[in-house]
Amino acid sequence: MKKRTQPPALSPGHVLIDSHCHLDMETSQDALDDIIESAKKCRVHNIITIGIDLASSQRAVELADNSPGVYAAVGIHPHSAEEGDDAVYQQLKELATSEKVVAYGEIGLDYAKQYAPVERQRLEFTRQLKIAKELELPIIIHDREAHEDTVQIIREQGPFPASGVMHCFSGDTAFACQVLDLELYISIPGIVTFKNALDLQKVAREIPLDRILLETDGPFLAPVPFRGKRNRPEYLLYTAAMVAELRGISIDEVARQTSQNTKKLFSLPNQGSEQ
Repeated sequence: MKKRTQPPALSPGHVLIDSHCHLDMETSQDALDDIIESAKKCRVHNIITIGIDLASSQRAVELADNSPGVYAAVGIHPHSAEEGDDAVYQQLKELATSEKVVAYGEIGLDYAKQYAPVERQRLEFTRQLKIAKELELPIIIHDREAHEDTVQIIREQGPFPASGVMHCFSGDTAFACQVLDLELYISIPGIVTFKNALDLQKVAREIPLDRILLETDGPFLAPVPFRGKRNRPEYLLYTAAMVAELRGISIDEVARQTSQNTKKLFSLPNQGSEQ
């Protein structure tokens, strides 16, 4: 892959959507305002900020309600699975009534860290998939070193008419085919710019473009040349440029199709990119 000497740029009329970011993790309102404004200047006009527990879900909805162009998802991350109970889920359901809540997540399984016992993760993942279906919201799935169980549970609880996305995809093309067979989208993170991310690069090159979303997962996983720093929505340009390079198409085409995919999945208004 060729080394970039200047930031990628989109042609007029094209925008990107950061389908997965954690804006609630910013430490100050000034930092948050700067991040959102800088994103818009770089033509990242919409951001979906993701809840990982009750407190962050509440913050995500508050941010979305008060920030044009920002939307929210609510849910309990597998790291926080032991927080899942009837009272918490009732509060999440109430949060989901906000017009700015467009998905349920991030939910799933994480066998790498195992901050919560595996059996509890599976239980709460199953419970939350049922809630997402009840709410008729798309699902945002976290899957780390748990491919087989993640697919099995989704398949058992499906189908999901509102669809969903495997966020921060970490598998190979064979696993990508399983995810696509579940009628889910695949989200490509900044990891795709890493030299050793050969499996992810192959996935980004080969799966249908109309099934791809782009994400930062900010403040984590900043792309090259910002690897190791706090990730920001504006850096999505580098991920889009890498996907374009891998597929031999323009960054404008990547932006056009991935934005269309994201709007379709999360039912964002067509004019949302300008809001």
